[in-house]
Amino acid sequence: MKKLLYVIIDGMGDRPDPGLGNHTPLGVAFTPNMDRLAQEGQTGLMYPVGKDIAPESDVAVLSILGYDVDRYYTGRGPLEAFGAGVPVKTGDLAWRGNFATVAGDRIIDRRVGRSLTDAESAALGDEIRLEVDLPGATYDFRPTVGHRAVLVIHPLHGELSAQVDNTDPGYVRHGPYSVAVPNPSDIVQPCRPLSDTPEAIAAAALTNGFVDASRVVLENSPVNKRRKQQGLLPANIVLLRDAGDRLPDLPSLQLKFGMKFASVVEMPVERGIAILTGMREIVVPDLEGRPERDYPKQARAALATLPDCDAEYIHLKGPDVFGHDGDARGKATSIEKIDHYFFGELLMAIDLDRLVIAVTADHSTPATLKAHSADPVPVLVRAPGLPSDGSQRFDEEVCTHGRLGTIMGQELLPKLVGLTRQ
Repeated sequence: MKKLLYVIIDGMGDRPDPGLGNHTPLGVAFTPNMDRLAQEGQTGLMYPVGKDIAPESDVAVLSILGYDVDRYYTGRGPLEAFGAGVPVKTGDLAWRGNFATVAGDRIIDRRVGRSLTDAESAALGDEIRLEVDLPGATYDFRPTVGHRAVLVIHPLHGELSAQVDNTDPGYVRHGPYSVAVPNPSDIVQPCRPLSDTPEAIAAAALTNGFVDASRVVLENSPVNKRRKQQGLLPANIVLLRDAGDRLPDLPSLQLKFGMKFASVVEMPVERGIAILTGMREIVVPDLEGRPERDYPKQARAALATLPDCDAEYIHLKGPDVFGHDGDARGKATSIEKIDHYFFGELLMAIDLDRLVIAVTADHSTPATLKAHSADPVPVLVRAPGLPSDGSQRFDEEVCTHGRLGTIMGQELLPKLVGLTRQ
């Protein structure tokens, strides 16, 4: 049986951009290593979750790992909290949070200008935990990376329901998960119950209580006073989205596919998914946020572990940030760095005759939208014995004509597993 490398590049998909001569960032990026894999394999397009769905990373990742999200998904909040080491019991209410900047109820920046340091967010978290009480509940509030945080509310009696709406207007509920909103409102939303059950009503009340009380603390925080003096945006509210009231009960990937999986991931939500699906976690120490250092470390970690597992899921960050910031040129450069520093390191040291390798994205983040979209993402698959379809590059336009055709996210991993056995 051949090994499998399954590489997900966060937010890589895009649309033709006027600033790039109506090409996508992937289309203008210099990517000789991924192009080589495309030339030796087959390409196509994939809807990570389904047509007309602009997914978040968590629900997309579950889908492209072969899970039926309508059956298993219980919200991003529990996954992200679990990945950050915060316990979640059935009946708790777990949220993904963003430190954000508001003036009154109007959102100035949903991510505090991306300038909030981990030390600052940790200090703000300490202040909130020290000063905010929730009558009828306890809670865990934990900043994770930069502007990101998780909140888990533990009721003192009974259970809470995740049938509540987001306070972050950038995402709306779509059944069990949230989807990105094109051109969202800039007004902070109150948390509203989506059913008239006591559990949902209590969940909304406790959530609003936390948001209101924590905002008072943040407005008066010494951290934010210093930021204002430095000309930086204050982190004066916590926006919440993607509530869940339990962890998903996921069958392991080894049970599903008869293969031992390992993972190279960075962020809490991907870490939570990897652990809950039974993957071995490959810890990559001392990541610095510098592509020229981090991507080679991740490649070397994957290479070192590959002999001890059957398959590896590798989730690389980078392009999504530039998509959200509307920086198409920066996104192209980010993709080039992944090709050079990750794939360049990988392909020098690996035997492709004993390996199935797939490269795709968890979702599209068009720079023209500054948000996730429902567009399909590019896919390439290179496997021994799989005939080339004549693709010369790896980009959205070429993939439109590739032999893989257009598939759904849940279909890809079973196809890859099948190729390892041929």
